[in-house]
Amino acid sequence: MAEGAHRPAWVEVDLGAIEHNAAVLAAVAAPARLCAVVKADAYGHGAVEVAAAALAGGARELAVALVDEGIELRQAGIEAPILLLSEPSADAMAEVYANGLVPTVYSVDGLALASKAAQARATETRPGPAAVEVKVDTGMHRVGLDPADLVPLVRALVDRPELEFSGLWTHLAVADEPDNSFTTEQLERFEAARSSLPAAGLPPPRRVHAANTAGAIAWPGGRLDMVRCGIGLYGYAPSPALWPALASVTTAAGWSEGLRPALSFVARVSFVRQLGTGERVSYGLKAPLHARSLVATIPLGYADGIPRSYFTGGGEVLVNGRRRRLAGVVTMDQILVDCRDDFTVSPGDEVVLIGEQGEERLTAEDWARSLDTICYEVVTRIGPRVPRIYRSRRPSESAVRGRDMGDGAGGR
Repeated sequence: MAEGAHRPAWVEVDLGAIEHNAAVLAAVAAPARLCAVVKADAYGHGAVEVAAAALAGGARELAVALVDEGIELRQAGIEAPILLLSEPSADAMAEVYANGLVPTVYSVDGLALASKAAQARATETRPGPAAVEVKVDTGMHRVGLDPADLVPLVRALVDRPELEFSGLWTHLAVADEPDNSFTTEQLERFEAARSSLPAAGLPPPRRVHAANTAGAIAWPGGRLDMVRCGIGLYGYAPSPALWPALASVTTAAGWSEGLRPALSFVARVSFVRQLGTGERVSYGLKAPLHARSLVATIPLGYADGIPRSYFTGGGEVLVNGRRRRLAGVVTMDQILVDCRDDFTVSPGDEVVLIGEQGEERLTAEDWARSLDTICYEVVTRIGPRVPRIYRSRRPSESAVRGRDMGDGAGGR
């Protein structure tokens, strides 16, 4: 692995793995379309680079949470359809249509804002109604329209010639629990909401969708016209309980290999010190060394996405191909690793926090178990001051975000 710009720590993203994962998920979901969810800077992987790789692998469109995230993709030259997963605010709605994004609405006020923005953007060069999708809440109770309010909202929508009712969708709360029947209940509620429209004399939406990665894998009836895949795109199942289902649907779709984690988190040792039995390190001097040990300093800390609880949870890193635990509390810019009796470790040696080294491997799921969280949080919390390095599908091409590394694809 190459080192990042001006810092002996970096994230490497395998764009070939992103493309592969998109192809697998597209095959699993077919004939439904694959929408690649690239919000939160593509879960910390890099939105522009990941979006391009996902589209190359078979995704037909993209989804983001924020208007600014959609604008970033448009400014990078990405022309695929981009869906906003939350209702934009009043000051952002004008930018939605100016940048060719598709908003989601779930309130009367949101619909009015979309209408106003659509009227303002109507020009001779962009004729016709502007697309808008409606989200209905079927039980997650985060955001979304109450099913009882769907008919009047859609009636108001279709009465506005400047708008097109392009989609109706919902979000599944427990699809990563394959034995939880609440997903079936949500899908039934969604179907009832959809059926209420023609019963009220209203036209159907152009498309309907409900499934996230978990829904696409474990709930075939929820694939509908499109699936919105986030965590699967980055190489992880939404929960350990879904690995058997993922293996089954992957094989059925004609793939001998499943999802590949795309992200590696790497650094180099910056300092070493030999300390005796009983010595304590870092803030609070929390734990004694059990034997004379070599303690290595690694230039990453909680400002980079390594939470303080990674120490108390028994988190590990790889040094010289062996799992090693942290020797003390995580600090803002550094961690200390107990290399035990390996006195060969020296400054400049590579340390793997997520990824492979020798015969060993650490994954975001390993981190999640140590932290009592989910792998989504692990990868998205890796901070922006850690350089991202991109490895493309052709080994001769690579790039670091913000710094050209030759003739590589994926750099900005």
